[in-house]
Amino acid sequence: MKKIIIDCDPGIDDTLALSLAINSPEYDILGITLVSGNVEATLCYKNALKLLNFEQTSIPLYIGEEVPLVRELVTAKETHGEDGLGNSNLVYNYIPPQKNAVDFILNSLNKEKNIKIFALGPLTNIATALKKDRETFKNVELICMGGAFKSHGNCSPVAEFNFWVDPDAADYVIKNYPGMVKILPLDVTRKFLFTPNMLSYLKHLNKKRADFIESITNFYMDFHYEYEDIIGCVINDPLTFIADLREDLFEKKEYYCEVALSSQAMGQLIVDEYDFYKKKKNVILYTDVDNETAMKEFLSRLFKDHRDEIFARSDLY
Repeated sequence: MKKIIIDCDPGIDDTLALSLAINSPEYDILGITLVSGNVEATLCYKNALKLLNFEQTSIPLYIGEEVPLVRELVTAKETHGEDGLGNSNLVYNYIPPQKNAVDFILNSLNKEKNIKIFALGPLTNIATALKKDRETFKNVELICMGGAFKSHGNCSPVAEFNFWVDPDAADYVIKNYPGMVKILPLDVTRKFLFTPNMLSYLKHLNKKRADFIESITNFYMDFHYEYEDIIGCVINDPLTFIADLREDLFEKKEYYCEVALSSQAMGQLIVDEYDFYKKKKNVILYTDVDNETAMKEFLSRLFKDHRDEIFARSDLY
């Protein structure tokens, strides 16, 4: 099993990504660290508890940085709801939080070998830990969802939300990480569309799980229809795990990248595609995905008793 840490800001798509990781037998989840982004970190913590309650499992949770490195926090409650989970008001058993996410990350990396970090939200926790002890991150694979390459942004004309919320953290991590950072940008994740048709089908497979998904995605679908004229919702974050589990479904390339820190371009992922800067490549950037097969992989792990049936379908998209 792969030992992993998941750094996230649940958030609707983060919650679906966590569910995917929990239901993937390849992973041993050492802990989930929360960071402010889609909603405040304390609310992210509650949302993680709600998911763990639904999945009937226990994973250590740690609250991390509650504000970006430099700029003021801006959340995405208009996208994810006031509770961060589509105003679903799910019940859960409250457990007092641990508030040392950065220490947990560093202690885990010092204690265990071959850990992978999946970063699904702003990179504030990762940047803070990296500043404290860069040496600890040697030989640690980091894969994150963030940035936009040849696609428009989702919170400005050029910026993706995670990098826009904390551009200083994103830029610091990309430039200072000991290895190459793997990045799944909006160009790829926008293709990963969950539709009402899929939801209707899933209710025939496992109504309880489908009802949970429906409760948190209804708000998300309404948002996507109103603002992007999409029937369905883009679920960005689960693709970070699919990219790890099914590398054969993706195309990727190495680039030198950095992040714009100010002005109208704040949060923009700057990709030196034509090597103008002549700098050492620091990012493995995913550029395309077989989205239909990736979606089948995602759904078949959440609805694991129906894997063969899901892969046999030709009408998901």
